[in-house]
Amino acid sequence: MFPPTDASWLNWIEAELAVVPYFALNGTDHRAHTERGTAVGSYIRWCNHRAKPKTGFAVNSKIRHPDYPFNAA
Repeated sequence: MFPPTDASWLNWIEAELAVVPYFALNGTDHRAHTERGTAVGSYIRWCNHRAKPKTGFAVNSKIRHPDYPFNAA
């Protein structure tokens, strides 16, 4: 299922992956694809090691309440 185009905040992975080029690749001069892959992998491992659950997100949004209407049509 794809999130609505006007609700990009629902797709967390977009925000997480958008920063990879800036933090892992900017200012570098990799001579091979393996070096670049190693840099990206190192950054992702660094992020995963420091990851915390996302809480406090859209706290007042009506879709977070269990009585929000769901139409399965």
